[in-house]
Amino acid sequence: MPEAEAQPPLQGPAHTAPTSNNYAEQFVQTALLAILFAAPALICLHAACVNDADIWWHLRTGEWILMHRAVPWVDPFSGPLVGTPWLAYSWLYEILVALLFHSFGLAGIVVYSCAMVLAITLALYRMVRRLQSDLSLAVLLTFVACFSMANLYTPRPWLFTILLFILELDILMQVRSTGHHRALLWLPPIFCLWANLHIQLVYGLFVLGLAWVESLAARCGLPTDSRARPLSMGLALAASALATLANPYGWRIYAVAYDLGTQAGALKVITELQSMPFRTLPNFIVLFFALASAAAIAWHRRFPPFETALLAFAAVVSFRSQRDVWVMAVVGALVLASTLPGRERAALRLPRFATALAAVAAALALLLGFPAMHIDNARLQIDLAKNLPVYAVQSVREKGYAGPLFNDYNWGGYLMWAQQMPVSIDGRAAFYGDRSIDRSIATWNAQPDWASDAQLAAAGLVIGPVKAPLTQLLRLDPRFTLVYQDKLAAVFIARK
Repeated sequence: MPEAEAQPPLQGPAHTAPTSNNYAEQFVQTALLAILFAAPALICLHAACVNDADIWWHLRTGEWILMHRAVPWVDPFSGPLVGTPWLAYSWLYEILVALLFHSFGLAGIVVYSCAMVLAITLALYRMVRRLQSDLSLAVLLTFVACFSMANLYTPRPWLFTILLFILELDILMQVRSTGHHRALLWLPPIFCLWANLHIQLVYGLFVLGLAWVESLAARCGLPTDSRARPLSMGLALAASALATLANPYGWRIYAVAYDLGTQAGALKVITELQSMPFRTLPNFIVLFFALASAAAIAWHRRFPPFETALLAFAAVVSFRSQRDVWVMAVVGALVLASTLPGRERAALRLPRFATALAAVAAALALLLGFPAMHIDNARLQIDLAKNLPVYAVQSVREKGYAGPLFNDYNWGGYLMWAQQMPVSIDGRAAFYGDRSIDRSIATWNAQPDWASDAQLAAAGLVIGPVKAPLTQLLRLDPRFTLVYQDKLAAVFIARK
């Protein structure tokens, strides 16, 4: 009948030969994917963050490892704690950023961030697309999730955690829905790599444990959608846990994870560890993901054990610490993709090469973005000097001032790298502990007992923010002489 002949081709074996309209739609969809893949990375490139406080101690550690061809077991960078046991648990990431920096300068740090954001976007889209047949909805969920994580697009090892967490979830969702367990073989290599890149591998193990418990519940007759076998999931969990021990420090990385997770004092004073202030749009998007995901689960009048437990876990860690908002973004995208109905009409199935072509186009757009946005080492150096004591360090080097150095918490990582001398404190919160951090903050805030700080009294060199309360007091302190000052930093040396 004419009406039947006029219908668009359907997916599956009944497809007719593609028409010009089909090709046009496929081209539009491929272009849409290229824009999706490129947009978050270009947002990251536009920010071009090189003034992150912690990248510098990571960079210094990577240089130390490359120089000594070994990982440190005791700290070589801290003045008061030198020789104290310390594990460089992100050693592989630190080598990577050190190599990028020595190859491309400051631009290498930006290359790392942008490349990781591009990889995260690709992985997140792949996971969402498997769960959601509507391409437009899959693109929207992926972009909104990536945008909600924009505050985390800094050159930190947590970008690896986000990527590997998404890959793990993608594997688990496919195994749960299909019952095909061969994909679980990827998990031990993923966790082996994870254990050498970032300490938050414990999140991945916890989620894998949730999937195993769900498979046990399904075997016991409890209502669940999982088709995973408990034995296979248990073996994957055991193998992945063992794989995490394939790192230079073995089981000791779990002691570091425990110290980081139980350091309550740092939550009060370190901004990235505090809860979201709800002052920016990404914060509210994270809240939307939480509420929308809970509503989507409730709307179906069933509570799938894995997704519900996953959402509860995401809510706890994301609303506890803003550096973990990515968990809710990823989990929210997963839950909404698996529960929201797509459009009823059958969409054209893109050729397999379309996604790869879109990814290549996004990578090219990112490369072209560097000259288009004037992102080069000269500009990055200027931006760096606006936020970190670049010129103060140059003055100290020219004059040959000697330590011991007394500095504040935020600049410690940069001074460790740029000044190449032991610092009084830096961004390794778990290493220094709450007491040292509180003491440093109290001194720089000129609390009543500031003059009794033993490290300040023993200092031969002080570098700090020009507007810090302690800086104002040191101008009048007979023990120190102001030898350099600019709009950002002040330098004092001890009087002999």
